[in-house]
Amino acid sequence: MKSMTMQQVSKTKIEPWRPAVPASWVMLTSELTDLWVGGKALYLILAYSIMLGIQTFVLATNFELSLFTPQEMVFEILKSSIQVSLLIGLIIGSDSISGERERATLEGLLLTPASRRQIVLGKFLASLSPWPAALCISLPFIFVLAQGEVALGPAFLWSALVGILLVPAFTALGMIVSFWCNSNKTSFFISLGIFLVVILMGQVIGTTRVGVFGQMLLFINPIPSGFDFLSKMLVANGTFAEFWIYLKASFVFTAVVIGFLFYYLSPRLMVEEGRMSRLWSKLSRRVGLAVIVCLVLAPSVTSAQALYQSEAGDLQMSISIHSIQGKTGDTINFDTVVTNTSAQQSPPVIAAMNIINLSKTGDVVDPEDWSPQRTQYIDSLGPNQSTTLSWTVNAVLDGDFMVYVVGIPQPQTAEDSSQVVASPGLHLSVEKFTSLNPSGILPFVIGVPVVLVIAISLLFRMRRRQIDTGGSS
Repeated sequence: MKSMTMQQVSKTKIEPWRPAVPASWVMLTSELTDLWVGGKALYLILAYSIMLGIQTFVLATNFELSLFTPQEMVFEILKSSIQVSLLIGLIIGSDSISGERERATLEGLLLTPASRRQIVLGKFLASLSPWPAALCISLPFIFVLAQGEVALGPAFLWSALVGILLVPAFTALGMIVSFWCNSNKTSFFISLGIFLVVILMGQVIGTTRVGVFGQMLLFINPIPSGFDFLSKMLVANGTFAEFWIYLKASFVFTAVVIGFLFYYLSPRLMVEEGRMSRLWSKLSRRVGLAVIVCLVLAPSVTSAQALYQSEAGDLQMSISIHSIQGKTGDTINFDTVVTNTSAQQSPPVIAAMNIINLSKTGDVVDPEDWSPQRTQYIDSLGPNQSTTLSWTVNAVLDGDFMVYVVGIPQPQTAEDSSQVVASPGLHLSVEKFTSLNPSGILPFVIGVPVVLVIAISLLFRMRRRQIDTGGSS
């Protein structure tokens, strides 16, 4: 009987020990507690809400900027939300490994039953948690700026899609830098330098006419391509089938960075990284040089100018108002009448409105900010025929201005020119006027940060009370 019992025992398979909860989940909850209950993520989100409130207030109060369409304003807010989320992900990611080394806690983590990849996964997922919070905080500001003319559902969807591609990539990039640094300060400044290089490369090259090298830099840079997609979807009202190709660079960049982090670096997590730390220390001295190289290699804008001689024409142009006084924010409507005084059919006419500042010390006027429609087209005018064109001007700056319209008969060939006819000027006198609460934005600008401050204060008060009563912190 005893021998049968031993035989049965010998045939019994002994299952290996497995934790009741995955180690990555334990690491995730621990990191989330450290980020949110410890206050680091809350402070970053509070700073983000203040920045977003200031930007929204400027967009709403600065009339020159408020001439943006609601779609453009929503795009700017969502772009800022994504950019700040990228920076927050980099900051938290750059502290994930090097911070543990600097605090001498990484060795204890490596001695736990969790694998190195599980440790990295838990930290990575926790570092992504501020991004949904940042997107949700931007919703009240988007709602106010949308003015009911922007579909908030698609705006939220497309911005979330771009953020899902970009935020994990830059969080992983910060963790990759942190892998190879023993100092948290070194990791942070290298990550910040990489972020500035990527942002500057997209900003500078994106405002110039680029050659092959510039196009290559833009193609491999995931930020401009992601924002181009968002702009096409929100501002140009495009479809996903038309512009999904803009997300290719973001998708490839994210896949490469995350794959490198988890499949190559994670199993090689070590307590010390002395050799790579020295390499990054040398590299950090050259970050500034890399920024200068990107700026130097960015192609500059080239322009071509030509001079034409004019020929006599038979068009006349009159204006309905000769002078008007108003204040910044006012909208002025006026008409111009174009008349063909000839006995023959006129060629097609292009009418263009322009605005100049009468004070040589005043600000230069950008007519595109003053009028939603600066150019109108007339197919043709018969003998002694007239047509009326309506114009709208938004008073952006204070001062004295002259508004006028020119009519340009379309030349017949590339070698021809035409006589330009101008209307009398509309003398526009504008006084400065500022609204402190345009579109009801002020309660959101003040209220969102105040709510976050109250939430942080209550959280810290609960923590102190829990510690005083003997609970765990």
